[in-house]
Amino acid sequence: MLQQLLDLRGTPSQHEVLQIIDVDLHAWRANPARATVVLSALAKHQLPCVATHVLTSMLSRRVEVNVFHYTTAISACDKGRQWQLALSLLSSMPDMSVIPNRISYNAAIGACSKCGQWNLALLLLSDMCDLRVVPNEISCNLVLSSCSKAGQSELVLSLLSRMPGMNVAPDGVSYNVAISASAKAGQWQMSLSLLSSTPEARVTADKISYSAAISACERGAEWQQALRLLSSMPDLRIVQDEIIFNAAISACSKSGQWPLALSLLGSMPKMTVIQDAISYNAAISACEKGGQWQLALSLLSSMPELRMTPDAISYSSAISACEKGGQWQLALSLLSDMPDMRVMPDKITYSAVISGCEKGRQWQLALSLLNSMPDMRTMPDEISFSAAISACGNEGQWQLALGLLSSMPDMAVIPDEISYQATISACTIAVQWQLALILLKTMSDTRVIADVITYSSVITACEKGGQWKLALSLLSTIPDPLVSSFKKT
Repeated sequence: MLQQLLDLRGTPSQHEVLQIIDVDLHAWRANPARATVVLSALAKHQLPCVATHVLTSMLSRRVEVNVFHYTTAISACDKGRQWQLALSLLSSMPDMSVIPNRISYNAAIGACSKCGQWNLALLLLSDMCDLRVVPNEISCNLVLSSCSKAGQSELVLSLLSRMPGMNVAPDGVSYNVAISASAKAGQWQMSLSLLSSTPEARVTADKISYSAAISACERGAEWQQALRLLSSMPDLRIVQDEIIFNAAISACSKSGQWPLALSLLGSMPKMTVIQDAISYNAAISACEKGGQWQLALSLLSSMPELRMTPDAISYSSAISACEKGGQWQLALSLLSDMPDMRVMPDKITYSAVISGCEKGRQWQLALSLLNSMPDMRTMPDEISFSAAISACGNEGQWQLALGLLSSMPDMAVIPDEISYQATISACTIAVQWQLALILLKTMSDTRVIADVITYSSVITACEKGGQWKLALSLLSTIPDPLVSSFKKT
């Protein structure tokens, strides 16, 4: 019988399930525990619909249904991510004179949590307290996790502070969720504060705690704090792993500390920590931000030797490093190598190469790359277009720059302030002051905010065209917040 239930596919009907278990229902009346065994198996195999039909069949044939049966069926809904069914079963229990217990609620909260229903999970926890069903750390941690996944960091911190009042002591999981939630919200100070408060709460911080805190420092570019935490781990007998090192390397990268990033990368084998592609990507990014294109290329070329496959992030960072270093030929070479390495360039990769061509005064190449993107199943974005517009404009190709700007909507790309700024600059170089003024008005009409650089460029175009009155008139129309910035230019 059980195997027949497990073999049911899709969403079987109530009648199909009843036909299979009908003969066994009589035995279940004498021994309800047999039903629990069947429901447990259905829960294990994530068959919530079948479990619900079994429960309904038991009720229709007047087989005793107890809290264990309901809870097991709700657990099946939890494992099968059927939060609506879980809530339906939970809410029907009192009507059947079955009182939900903590495990029943935890299963329902788990179902809501897994399906992103954080508000319902929070409501169920509140209902437990109102109905004098005492929650435990599992109840609270499920809700904490649900709120954290939804980016509700304030609710996470609020619930963590309220747990003692519910006679539930926060444990390591509670603190780890709160530290991670604060990290995701960019609140690195709160993450560190929570970590430092664990001894007072009689909670032992572990690898997950430190990983989350270091990730918070990485997001906040707090490289000193990240290194402090990393260096303190061995004394606390907490094992460092590649995730923790990668976060620390990334923290150094974001702060421009490329020598430290490389030092951390080099120290990983000594600490018996395996370097991976993410480690190298973070280090390459650090070199890119530090203007160290030679080192970035060296790291990229060493990855295959270490049995690591460079990905789009690896190449994009190395290409960007070459672009910033004025090495447009190398950037172009890396782009051409990518298909051979079975790595598909993305819009970030193309934008970096186009920008490199712009700096190298290679407007024809920039246009060619932009036009080739759709053939590579990569659609240009405003960054790609802006770089190509600048490449054309800087070399006096103002007509092409205007053409690119006007073609952006056809490619489902909305021109932004940088796109307009690049086109206006092209008009300024070519002393096309009338077009510069038209573009400035278009920006206003399309609610694209012009900055001080844009105004300065248009005014310069008017000056070059001998339109002093227009230049002075335009100067008087600059919004007040930009006036002080304009005076500094």
